[in-house]
Amino acid sequence: MDMRFLGRTGLQVSELCLGTMTFGPGTDEPTAHRILDEFVAAGGTFIDTADTYSGGVSEEIIGSWLKNQNRDDLVIATKVYGEAGPGLPVRGAGRKHILAGVEDSLRRLQTDFIDLYQTHVFDDATPLEETLTTLDALVTSGKVRFIGASNLTGWQLQKAIDLSNHRGLEPYVSLQPLYNLLDRDAELDLIPVALNEGVGVIAWSPLGGGWLSGKYSKEAGGPPAGSRSSQEDWDAHDNDRTWRVLDVLRAVAGEVGKTPAQVALRWVLQRPGLTAPIIGARTPEQLADNLGATGWTLSDEQMGRLTEAGDGPLPYPHNILKLPQFIRRPS
Repeated sequence: MDMRFLGRTGLQVSELCLGTMTFGPGTDEPTAHRILDEFVAAGGTFIDTADTYSGGVSEEIIGSWLKNQNRDDLVIATKVYGEAGPGLPVRGAGRKHILAGVEDSLRRLQTDFIDLYQTHVFDDATPLEETLTTLDALVTSGKVRFIGASNLTGWQLQKAIDLSNHRGLEPYVSLQPLYNLLDRDAELDLIPVALNEGVGVIAWSPLGGGWLSGKYSKEAGGPPAGSRSSQEDWDAHDNDRTWRVLDVLRAVAGEVGKTPAQVALRWVLQRPGLTAPIIGARTPEQLADNLGATGWTLSDEQMGRLTEAGDGPLPYPHNILKLPQFIRRPS
């Protein structure tokens, strides 16, 4: 597995990031430890979790495994924002919760530091200065090495970067957005900001919630038995664009001798600004298939066909800005 620098930092991470949201009820501890072992054996170093995944159980499972590993060989990323408890208000990204949250995550992970500490979503109730100065203090203290963000809009990411620059604070070095062949909205503002500011992009749901795994067909008329998809999700995706993307995905997979999931992951890996897609393997078999996205490349022609299949009409003002008469420096 190749290594990549995370944004403009000197931190190197594996080109696939192992997501652990299912660790707990979905994937028991022995199976999760086996998945972690096999991921590392394949050259993986980058592991992502969050304080809310399975109510903290995901972090605990990683922690029980991590204590028997060489800590310096791994990059552990987690997130803060979580709920105070089932049905209770979220705690947000204010100073009080961040300072308590990092201690809880360190305890569950059984480690002295977190490599990448990320705000899970934008907190509209807390001044951004409060969030960023608190995160900066955690880096200064040594409890956190780098900070990142997830689920922001373009203006929120840009404002956070500008504020950090103005105040001399540790900046967000990574962004974790929804991004795959079907979900392309991040290309409008978020990825351009990331490219311009040197922020690494770690894509979540690179297989579109299973839609890009190759197991869905138009003729089925509904989600296959045992899948995570609901009828509502099926209805939202049952359109010409989705089936066009899947047709091209299967065609390219046949050309390169890979599974549709491997091609979909490879497409994300080769997109501008992308550091790593987050693979969410619930079983060792799913992990093995996802690992097959490494060690080869799609041609420019194949990348173009896949990208074009998912292209849709641009919203305003992007449709105006892309008119040929207004473009002065073609990409």
